[in-house]
Amino acid sequence: MLSKDSNGCPYLILAPMEGLGDRCFRKTMAAIGGFDEAVTEFMSVPSNAHVKSLAAIYQANETAPIPLAAQIMGSDPALLADMAVELEKRGARRIDLNCGCPSKTVTGRGAGSSLLKDPNFLHENASALVKAVSIPVTLKMRSGYADTTLFKENLLAAQDSGIAFLTLHPRTKVDGYGPPAKWDLIAEAKALLRIPVVGNGDILSVEDAKRMLSHTKCDALMIGRGSVMNPYIFHEIRHHFADSSFCPTIDDQLQFLNLFLQNLPIGMPDRLKVNKFKQIFSYLLKKNPEIRQLILKSTFDSFTPFFDYSLNILTENKI
Repeated sequence: MLSKDSNGCPYLILAPMEGLGDRCFRKTMAAIGGFDEAVTEFMSVPSNAHVKSLAAIYQANETAPIPLAAQIMGSDPALLADMAVELEKRGARRIDLNCGCPSKTVTGRGAGSSLLKDPNFLHENASALVKAVSIPVTLKMRSGYADTTLFKENLLAAQDSGIAFLTLHPRTKVDGYGPPAKWDLIAEAKALLRIPVVGNGDILSVEDAKRMLSHTKCDALMIGRGSVMNPYIFHEIRHHFADSSFCPTIDDQLQFLNLFLQNLPIGMPDRLKVNKFKQIFSYLLKKNPEIRQLILKSTFDSFTPFFDYSLNILTENKI
């Protein structure tokens, strides 16, 4: 299911990103296109969860025609399995188990990257999902919790659970997002495992994508924050493999922002709209600093009362 396109471009996945890659962002990215699949931010399944109401959050056609995988997170194999069944009923094309979230509120409940403390428990949770549904089950993990002592054990436990493929973000829970991703670990996972390995971490350009593929021999690429800084990065990668070039213009970036504004939920308070706009805009500025002045001179189709306040923020250089 991770097949290359006719030009040899690897399968490209829009990463799940808590607090950043929400429905609004995914829908906007789907309108831009260029990738093969998107993944929801994790849906937490706590011990008191009503899985039917949680699963209702998932909308299979949200990014249509690009398929949307459902990522879930928890530490109760039975509840995770129940959640997976409900998501399959709602049209999920695959279920992804989160074994990477470093948040203290998550790891304190034994979920996310805490599953990497015990390969046997990781296996128990993943295999419960595999047995519960007929669609592919996959797993996204970090390289370890405090360190990489159990790295190989966790990889093999995940593979032995029956998952279809594994995505590796090669930082530990303790690393957070700080130090450079250790791509050598992706290469190590690829050499060790029989199942496909998806590389994730620090892919911010076409050159990064080329280097990861060459260095790690991974089967596919997952891109998260790189796609927020440059929403057209997937198109750039595809054009590279097609022996053509594509360089998004400032107008393209303005189009992305305009679409993002259109996709903000109806009824969302202005304060929250401003915060979402600031968040996305701050990432775009990292790659396109010149966009600040251009946006102040541009007319957006999606002007709303809250936007005047956003423009004041931009003018005052608060982001």
